[in-house]
Amino acid sequence: MKPFLSDDFLLETETAKTLYLDYAVSMPIFDYHCHLPVEEIAENKNFENLTQIWLYGDHYKWRAMRAYGIHERLITGSASDFEKFSAWAETVPKTLRNPLYHWTHMELKNPFGIKDTLLNPDTAKDIYDRCTDMLQKDDFSTRGILKQMNVKAVCTTDDPTYDLSHHRKIEADESFSIPVVPTFRPDKAMAIDSPGTFNDWADKLEAASDVTINNYDSFIEAIKKRHDAFHEAGCRSADHGQEQPCAAPYTKKEIASIFESVRSGNKPAVHELLKFKSAMLLEVARMHAEKGWVQQFHFGALRNAGTRLFQQLGPDTGFDSTGDFEMARPLAKFLDTLDNENRLAKTVLFNMNPSDNDLLASMAGNFQDGSVPGKMQFGTAWWFNDQKEGMERQINTLSNIGLLSLFIGMTTDSRSFLSYPRHDYFRRILCNLFGKEMENGELPHDLELIGKTIQDICYTNAQRYFALPGVCA
Repeated sequence: MKPFLSDDFLLETETAKTLYLDYAVSMPIFDYHCHLPVEEIAENKNFENLTQIWLYGDHYKWRAMRAYGIHERLITGSASDFEKFSAWAETVPKTLRNPLYHWTHMELKNPFGIKDTLLNPDTAKDIYDRCTDMLQKDDFSTRGILKQMNVKAVCTTDDPTYDLSHHRKIEADESFSIPVVPTFRPDKAMAIDSPGTFNDWADKLEAASDVTINNYDSFIEAIKKRHDAFHEAGCRSADHGQEQPCAAPYTKKEIASIFESVRSGNKPAVHELLKFKSAMLLEVARMHAEKGWVQQFHFGALRNAGTRLFQQLGPDTGFDSTGDFEMARPLAKFLDTLDNENRLAKTVLFNMNPSDNDLLASMAGNFQDGSVPGKMQFGTAWWFNDQKEGMERQINTLSNIGLLSLFIGMTTDSRSFLSYPRHDYFRRILCNLFGKEMENGELPHDLELIGKTIQDICYTNAQRYFALPGVCA
């Protein structure tokens, strides 16, 4: 019987172990999509205790705690940090077979070096004190952790109205060599379903862009100006969090009229909302293509379903779930429109609903054009899918329908600086799949060929695909 979380964790064959140890484990991390707070990197923050770095903002853990019956006071409420950590420690033994059990102990092991101790109420105080003490050291500041984890680039996720000051501060600091670049996230430019919120955001856009927004054309001009500013700051990708693709027919006159109505405070009809989102997606996608950016689309999240607590706590607090939206026809139309204009940027398609795996993987193949290896990507297992079975499903689907060898691999998609062991989790799963098939005679026992493929998936493909200035393979 293997001990829990041993050195060959998740590696079932000798070949898998060889692939992992000789090819995967030492590869750097290219974190091409995350939600790390850039201001905490800019100030090189040291967290006061383990709760602040590990539990604040982590809705994965919050959902588990709620499921176990922990009161909200001990999750996002007024309890002390140690009380919240103790509640998490009480929850952890109940997370067996949930990926949180693996991630929790992998994150204690790396970077904290806690290897043979399980987190539970009896060990909570010792683990909390040991980790909190380490967090005061230089190696455990935000930048120190990025260095420890061998991160070579970080792409944060940023609203167009953000002034980019923290990114500029990081870039100007010659003592820190890891590029931290923004990613353009214009979702609020499309959210006209709430006119008050949208108009507040448009006012911020006006101030950030120094463009007077008095009609639809000037609105697009303001977005374009911020797009240009992001590019100058090193941004080479955009991210869109959409329930589903939008590709409704429209005329520019219709969109201008809808925009003016919303700016006057009127709530749009459902068909108007769809037309406006369709127009905006095409507008910004054309901007991405003109600059040679990557565009990422995260489809299928049913957001804010639990409205009672959402209204108390706000977005991204654990009340989102898998949705079942129409994908194929609108996505095909959206991509085809851009392709026919010769303005389809490099594109990564992520899905929340695993039943859409084959759909997105096959859709990507429709628009590969030979211009860039792996131009159209079926993105890594995302959110509720970024666990062992979900990763295996995504890898197998891509292998069957596309070219796994060109896959840009794992990203953290996290708000936590302690989430980087998820890359190790992914790499072990990847090596295990290849290793088993090599030993079964389903793949050649060519370590050089397959080892190089694994290294490409772990890092090199993403590094080449995103082509950030100053980030070398």
